[in-house]
Amino acid sequence: MRISDLTRLSWDQVRRRKVVTMLCAAGLSIGCAAIILAMSIGESTQQIVESELNSFLKMDEITVMPNSGAMPGQDNPDQVSEEANNRGLLTDQKLEVMRNMKHVTAVAPYQTFDHLEMTTADSKEGYVEVVATDLTRLKDFGENFGQGKADSVDINSVVLSYGATMGLMDEETRNKLYEAMERSGYDRNSQEQYRNMMVIPTAMYQTQIQLVKYDDNGKQLTSTPLQVVGVLKKPKGRSDISIAQDSKIYISIETAEQLRKELMPSSVQSSTPTYNSVKVKVDAEQNVKQVEEQLQRLTVSTQSNLLQKEQLEEQFAVFKAIAIGAGVFILIIASISIIVAMTMSTYQRRRQIGIMKVLGANLSQIRNMFIVEAALLGFLGGLLGIMFSYWIVWGINALILSLNSGESDISIFIPYTAIPVGLAFAIMTGIISGIYPAVSASRTDALTAIKRD
Repeated sequence: MRISDLTRLSWDQVRRRKVVTMLCAAGLSIGCAAIILAMSIGESTQQIVESELNSFLKMDEITVMPNSGAMPGQDNPDQVSEEANNRGLLTDQKLEVMRNMKHVTAVAPYQTFDHLEMTTADSKEGYVEVVATDLTRLKDFGENFGQGKADSVDINSVVLSYGATMGLMDEETRNKLYEAMERSGYDRNSQEQYRNMMVIPTAMYQTQIQLVKYDDNGKQLTSTPLQVVGVLKKPKGRSDISIAQDSKIYISIETAEQLRKELMPSSVQSSTPTYNSVKVKVDAEQNVKQVEEQLQRLTVSTQSNLLQKEQLEEQFAVFKAIAIGAGVFILIIASISIIVAMTMSTYQRRRQIGIMKVLGANLSQIRNMFIVEAALLGFLGGLLGIMFSYWIVWGINALILSLNSGESDISIFIPYTAIPVGLAFAIMTGIISGIYPAVSASRTDALTAIKRD
């Protein structure tokens, strides 16, 4: 008997027993849909979290820091020789070596200052974190400009983060706001008013600013006027208050030296320029580990975000395994209904089986007919499960949009691998469930079956 004949006979039986077919297919479809949804939600959530992780931590970047030269277990810094400490410093020579490494696309040194007071030409004030780096490399490290650019800058040029433009106000306005909060006992309304004031942006592009610092004697030290040549874009996916708290001003390394002379005249200046940290951009995430190993040969400390990603993948793997296990459990429950339905079908079709045996059908052909029938039930259940999965995902995405006023970057998608996996599970469940009834049918005695019916 050819496979086409087996398929035709099995399909006829599936069509005739519509109620049984619908019940079996419904049970299988729920299990199939559960597996597809588990994989879809797991993959979608992992992609969303990785996207957020990339926007904050940057998986293709390595942070390089000075190495003090201390050996493991050597906690006392006095035990570290000056020579060993100097070997671990981040110098221009090491920066040049990093730039020439394979797979490295950009290198940017960083020097950090304390938070300083920033004043504008119209006497508005705010506090900013001053970061010295190569301004021309900001775009290479994902810092996109909303206004202006920093392709070519002079010593008095600066770039502001979007948060540095928020919450700027003159001293009189700030004092009145503080007094109002004190009078009201810092109630909810006054705090809300303060938060609203702190997130109001000020047009800062192409304006002049000055940085202010007070020495130990309370004397005010003021920098030379600095020109704002660029303002970074407003970050997405963050609240206004968190953006306002991330207030930075980026200056060049040359500007940093000038500020040290103006605002920190008593600080000791090193003859060899060194940096607090260096960021290294790698051409692809899979090359990060290789570049990190090369960097460590320069007697420096390195840090990447691959560990966080690996831990995240392990957590999602556990979640997907549990969810898929729940789907498999549902399929096992559905398989019981198939075994019962196929066993009943065997009993009801004893006469047909007996006639087929008398006409020359062998045991394997009888078994194969029932197994193909069970596989068709699994296939139908799998198709229904796929359809249900798309409907459920569509409903989840519609709910997410309605909860976010029609605008959301979060959406659930069904990966291409989930469809064949879910369908394969449904078909395999059907086949395995049909083995016992198929064997039972093949053992039916032909003469006994014909006589009884």
